[in-house]
Amino acid sequence: MLFLGTFFICLFIFMMQFLWKYVDELVGKGLEMEVLVQFFFYSAVSLVPASLPLAVLLASLITFGNFGERYELLAMKAAGISLLKIMRPLIVFIAFVCGISFYFQNVIGPKAEVKLWTLLISMKQKSPELDIPEGVFYDAIDGYNLYVKKKNRETGVLYNVMIYNFSDGFENAHIIVADSGKLEMTADKKHLFLHLYHGEMFENLKAQSMSAENVPYRRETFREKHTIIEFNSDFSMVDASIMSNQSRSKDMKKLQASVDSMTAISDSVGRSYYREVNNIGTYRLTPSLTKQDTVKMQAENPRGYNVDSLFQSSTLMQKQRIISSASSTVGNLANDWNFKSFNIKQNDQDIRKHQTEWHNKITLSLACLIFFFIGAPLGGIIRKGGLGMPVIASVLIFIIYYIINNTGYKMARDGNWVVWMGMWTSTAVLAPLGAFLTYKSNNDSVVLNADAYVDWFKKVAGIRSVRHMFRKEVIIVDPDYERIVGDLEKLSADCQAYAQKKKLTKAPNYFTLWMVNKNDHEIEQLNDRMEALVDELSNTRSIVLLNQLNNYPLIPVHAHVRPFDIYWLNILAGLFVPVGLFFYFRIWAFRIRLQKDIDKIIKTSEEITTIIKNNK
Repeated sequence: MLFLGTFFICLFIFMMQFLWKYVDELVGKGLEMEVLVQFFFYSAVSLVPASLPLAVLLASLITFGNFGERYELLAMKAAGISLLKIMRPLIVFIAFVCGISFYFQNVIGPKAEVKLWTLLISMKQKSPELDIPEGVFYDAIDGYNLYVKKKNRETGVLYNVMIYNFSDGFENAHIIVADSGKLEMTADKKHLFLHLYHGEMFENLKAQSMSAENVPYRRETFREKHTIIEFNSDFSMVDASIMSNQSRSKDMKKLQASVDSMTAISDSVGRSYYREVNNIGTYRLTPSLTKQDTVKMQAENPRGYNVDSLFQSSTLMQKQRIISSASSTVGNLANDWNFKSFNIKQNDQDIRKHQTEWHNKITLSLACLIFFFIGAPLGGIIRKGGLGMPVIASVLIFIIYYIINNTGYKMARDGNWVVWMGMWTSTAVLAPLGAFLTYKSNNDSVVLNADAYVDWFKKVAGIRSVRHMFRKEVIIVDPDYERIVGDLEKLSADCQAYAQKKKLTKAPNYFTLWMVNKNDHEIEQLNDRMEALVDELSNTRSIVLLNQLNNYPLIPVHAHVRPFDIYWLNILAGLFVPVGLFFYFRIWAFRIRLQKDIDKIIKTSEEITTIIKNNK
């Protein structure tokens, strides 16, 4: 039910987008309800394959997001059921959806496309519904311009009417001005019956000579005048054969047959053009020479004659005629080969359109399966159901798919890429993404956990959290304050000795920093001792003592030493001076901060010791 709901939502969105492209050409034509119902039905059927991938993506995101949000996915995994086993029934269902998508594209889609575009062309060609506005010129009637200052919508009477009739040409316009009038449609809806009252008509009469200065005209005053204007407002369906050569109106078998046929035609025409080029002889540019002159020149020079010398020996009139003839011949050849080149390019473009449509029927069907393997694991990772986060994620992923798919399609259609490469680009990009997300979700990875990335950024930038200690409602074991006082004094003494030994505020040696492979275990032990004391003192009932515990810093024990655990990576970072200097100054800054933390530990330990002794 969720999939059906998302499918109809996606189908409605695609239908609105399709309708928005043609709404200006369809509005105001008085189309019957039956025609509109057919238009919406065929557009919906043709958009089913495009709606299915987005519906699968959105439904899988919501389903597995709900599983994760309600901890159902966690319960199933805890019971030993892997994500792939959970997805297995849905994989079978999505495979069935892929089959439906392919069936719609290969069988139902071509028939729906023929019906839809035949209907759409017929709707475009229909004349608009007659509705003459007030105060502006109305030119929807072919060959006429009408102006009405005011009209009575109840009676249909028009007032202060002005009509320009350009049926005989702009120079011979008929101009009619009337006080009032009325416009009616004939019963066959092919003519307009115009009634005019109390007006004048003016028209130019055709002049007998084009050079005549005065053109006669005719002026007529009338009390009542009736005329018929041709205006076919009836809806007529165009012949469906106009879509027979379109790639969208064919199934895969017909597409392949059309590609083979057009390829054979292109090869045959190309070979004939090649033979024609090779058979073009040398054009003779000496039409003024007689046959005897030509025979004599060939006898004197059996290898041929020099065209340049013949041209130089000609008279000025002959030279002009020769150049004119050559120019005309070259122009005719250029026009002829440009036309032939256009035919070849047009045929190649038709072949690419058929090939892209052939591949599109497969890739669009596989998109349902790929989107499922993206949406299901992604929903399990983000663990958010409903129509909030899943809708945002699905829209972003579909936009990326749409951009990649359209780019590949246009590159393949225009011949910039190989057809199969352009049409399969989106699949090649999104299929590894689906496999990666499925693998990460199956292994409970935190690849899309925002907290993990926030913690990593804080670690890199040196931003640390603040300690927050709260009073416990139930305390099972009270702290051993007498022992803790001694432990705090010893911790302070060890911290002071560590600071004097390490000299943390002093700049470290650049060579030793990268070459010496030794960890700082002392600070790790000091930090563990401090955290153990803080954990034991957190059981205290004293609010003052709890507030004082919050002053203990959270120490990153590895920030002041080499950045990498692998020895050769540290060597490489030190040798690459820009990177090495960055880490060098970063480590120095963390050493200085560590010195401040140690001073704070000593000070806080002394204050806690004083509080314990005063409240013994």
